[in-house]
Amino acid sequence: MNGVLVIDKPCDFTSFDVVAVVRRLSRERKIGHTGTLDPMATGVLPLLLGKATRAASLLEDSDKVYRAEFQLGLDTDTQDNTGTVLRRSDAPVSREQLAAALPTFQGDILQTPPMYSAVRKDGRRLYELARQGIEIEREPRPVTIYRLELLEYSEPERRGSLLVECSKGTYIRALCADLGQAVGSLGLMTALRRTRACGFSLEQALSIGEARTLAEQNQLESRVLPVESLFLHLPRVSVTEAQSVRFQNGGALALERLRLGDCPAPGARMRVCSPEGAFLGLGRVDAETQELAVLRLFCDSGAERKA
Repeated sequence: MNGVLVIDKPCDFTSFDVVAVVRRLSRERKIGHTGTLDPMATGVLPLLLGKATRAASLLEDSDKVYRAEFQLGLDTDTQDNTGTVLRRSDAPVSREQLAAALPTFQGDILQTPPMYSAVRKDGRRLYELARQGIEIEREPRPVTIYRLELLEYSEPERRGSLLVECSKGTYIRALCADLGQAVGSLGLMTALRRTRACGFSLEQALSIGEARTLAEQNQLESRVLPVESLFLHLPRVSVTEAQSVRFQNGGALALERLRLGDCPAPGARMRVCSPEGAFLGLGRVDAETQELAVLRLFCDSGAERKA
C-alpha cells in the first residue's frame, strides 16, 4: 500500500501503538506517522504507508487544529489531569475574564515547554528528568496561535473548552496553564482532541475498530488516500512525456520550458505530474539555475523500474 491512512487515535494509545496495529492490519512494513499525539489525546493521526513515508520530513511545519478541555483552579506537574496536584486556587473566574485574556495568546508568542515533554536538553528528554524529580530552566520557544476561541465555559465548575489552531510545537497543556495564570487562577488540560492535521479532518478518519473491520474484508486499501493528498496546497505543474522521464531519473527541468502561469518564487515547491496526471513527486525552484530541481520522488525512479 502506498498513501495516507487517517486514523482517529483513541485515548491511552501512543502514536506508535496505532502504527503497530495498522502495520498488522495492512501487512505493510513501511509505516510512519506525522504529528505525534500524547497518549491521553485523541483525533486525527495521519499514517504514511509505503512510498508515502518519503514525505515525513516534508510535513513537519503543518498547522493543526484542536479542541481542548480545561479546568481552572488546579496545577499539576504534567499540566494535565494525569499528574500530581501541586497547587489549588479558589479564585472565581468569569467568562468575561477568559474572553478578555484570550487575545494575549493569539499570534506569535513565546511558550515555555512543559517538563513532561519530549524536548531535549543536553541530550536528554525533559520527561526523563521530570520522572526523576528534576526541574530545570527551559528556554521559551516561538510558536504561533492562529485562532483561539472559547467554546464553552461553566463558571460554577470553572471548566471549559477551547478551539485552538496553531503551529507545530505548540503545547496545548502549557496554553491551558498559562491561561489560568493570566486570569488570576491556575489551569490544566483535561482532554485534547485533534480535529485537523496535515490538511486531513476527522471526517476522513477511521477508528481502530473500523480499520480492523475493513482489513478483515480486504477493503482497507480503499480508504488509503493518494500520496499527492499530502501536498494539495502546493501548485501543480503537468509536464511532457520527455520531461516526465527526465524528472523521474533525477533530472532538473528548465523553468522556461514548463507551462507555468506566474514566475514561481525562489525555493518554491511544486507538485509535478505526468501527462496522464500521475503524481511523480515534488520539485523545488532553483533561482540560480532557473530550473525545477527534484526535491522528492514518490514514483519509481528509473533505476527502480529497471531493477
